[in-house]
Amino acid sequence: MLKKIGLILLLLVASFCTKASHIVGGEYTYTYIGNNNYRIIFYLYRDCVNGNPGALTGDNPASIRVFNRDNLFGPIVGDSSGSNLELIVPTGFSNSCLINPPPVCLNRLRFEFTINLQPNANGYLIAYQRCCRNEVVTNILNAQGNQVGATYFCEINTQFGPNNSAIFKNYPPQILCINTPLTYDNSATDSNGDSLSYELCEAKDIENNIINPNYSEITPPDYPNVPYSSGFTFANPMLGNPTITIDPVTGIFSGTPNIQGRYVVTVCCTEWRNGIAINVNRRDFQFEVTNCSKAVVAKMPLLSLEPNTYIVQCKGLSVKFLNTSSGGFNYHWDFGVTTSATDTSNLFQPTFTYPDTGTYIVKLVVNRGSTCADSIEHKVKVYPTYNTDFNLAGINCPNENFTFTDLSNGTLAPPSIWNWNFGDDNVSNIANPMHVYGKSGTFPVQLISQNTFGCRDTATKFIIIPFYKIKTANDTIVVVNTAMQLYVTGAQTYKWYPNTFMDDDTKAQPNFFFPNTGTFKYMVVGLSQDGCIDTAYLKVTVVKEIQFFMPNAFSPNGDNTNDDFKVISAGYSKLNAFRIYNRWGEQVFYTNRFLTGWDGFHKDKPAEPGVYYWYAELVDIAGRTVRKKGDVTLVR
Repeated sequence: MLKKIGLILLLLVASFCTKASHIVGGEYTYTYIGNNNYRIIFYLYRDCVNGNPGALTGDNPASIRVFNRDNLFGPIVGDSSGSNLELIVPTGFSNSCLINPPPVCLNRLRFEFTINLQPNANGYLIAYQRCCRNEVVTNILNAQGNQVGATYFCEINTQFGPNNSAIFKNYPPQILCINTPLTYDNSATDSNGDSLSYELCEAKDIENNIINPNYSEITPPDYPNVPYSSGFTFANPMLGNPTITIDPVTGIFSGTPNIQGRYVVTVCCTEWRNGIAINVNRRDFQFEVTNCSKAVVAKMPLLSLEPNTYIVQCKGLSVKFLNTSSGGFNYHWDFGVTTSATDTSNLFQPTFTYPDTGTYIVKLVVNRGSTCADSIEHKVKVYPTYNTDFNLAGINCPNENFTFTDLSNGTLAPPSIWNWNFGDDNVSNIANPMHVYGKSGTFPVQLISQNTFGCRDTATKFIIIPFYKIKTANDTIVVVNTAMQLYVTGAQTYKWYPNTFMDDDTKAQPNFFFPNTGTFKYMVVGLSQDGCIDTAYLKVTVVKEIQFFMPNAFSPNGDNTNDDFKVISAGYSKLNAFRIYNRWGEQVFYTNRFLTGWDGFHKDKPAEPGVYYWYAELVDIAGRTVRKKGDVTLVR
């Protein structure tokens, strides 16, 4: 019984040891050697610090399977355990140049075999599979449960004729220090002279749960993508500020990682021949961001929104270079003019005038020639000149249409992108927009335009929409067959509608005479000096006999409703006095005009809310003096 238990434990330990949580990446290269024969090389990268010895042993030999894509489920074209060569990958840094360096060891196994691949319509696919990925991978969902595996594959497209794969030039980085700028060259070379492009692509999982499949257990394509954790995708596999990106032309990773962890990153390098993509070479690897820091850091700010670009200079040929490096005692700049040997400087922050337009790679080396040197490369794009400008036309009035015309221009290319901000939380991205301002105020109108060369410029102009509002006398009551005068203020010219019972429908203070009782409504249209139009309304109630009315409250809040407190009467020919007092007996308002009321202010300040007392002395149409008094509540 004890022997059986011991055997079971031994099998469990062996199973655990052969899990591939120590594997951190894989990639292929292939070479055409004639007569439809290809030399295939598969590289398997392994963590030799944290990897379990039993698991490391289980990687060799390796099972690799070749699928004929014309008939995936047909016979196996080839398989190989491979000849292998083990290499300890250089770290690429010195511990004396790092503060708090972590223990690292990267081991690379090289498997090589030769296979004959007859030309076919759909090519071939070569695959290696393993369970599982590293358990502490940050950007993969369920990695901790050993539920995510790895499929490393490449394709050979024989239909395009003999071809050699692109070969990545540099080893993958073993560690990245948090909050330290990253510039890592993941570019490749191509012996056939094909042009290359780079992009981030999907890491691949396996469909079965076999720990270390033999060649017959390796599954055919297509392969599922690994499940990325929330906030991560294959195109955004790492967190950083600036964001981690790869340049599609140069293959250079750039950005500043700002969260510790392990991140699976897959780069696809595409070969192009006569404008046709003939092959894609993949590198699947784990980037580890740790809490270390470099003793020397070469750093330049990014003044452009384009990835890994220091600046897009479109005002001239001269560029001022800013230096934000740390730990340096000497600096060497190479401004990237390939036809010149004198395009260098040892100043801390030099200015360089480029000989012509174009895209250049500027390199800054800090502590050149010392043990702890560091360098960084960024693109500089020089495409002068480019300027943003615009014109605007319209009447400076609320609710009027403004037309905005783009006047931006560039020597090499006109604008192709427009970002308008009208200053009132409204935007547009067309070249010549129209916009209506629904209120008065001062609005900064901003246009940011850009052309296809990345030249970007900003122009700002201000639109002032003045406050415009006409105001009429309040609704009033009048005795029939009595002459009176009503008014409107705030505009330059006026028009009253209808023009009945008045002497002039264009005056600010027409004379009215109402021969009939009833209610008469008027609309007044006012035109300002700037051409703005506003409308106000007035109601006149005509009664048979003398009337007197005073509201018991008013609210001077500027809403044009019950804003002032005044005598409302009909049949009185004269107002001798209208006085208002506060509770201490102090007079706060006086007038002898019917249409003038108290606006709630005293000594140029808003009066306190509360009860006030009024006194009015009037003369009626018979010549008799009438005295009235009461109180009113001021509400705010």
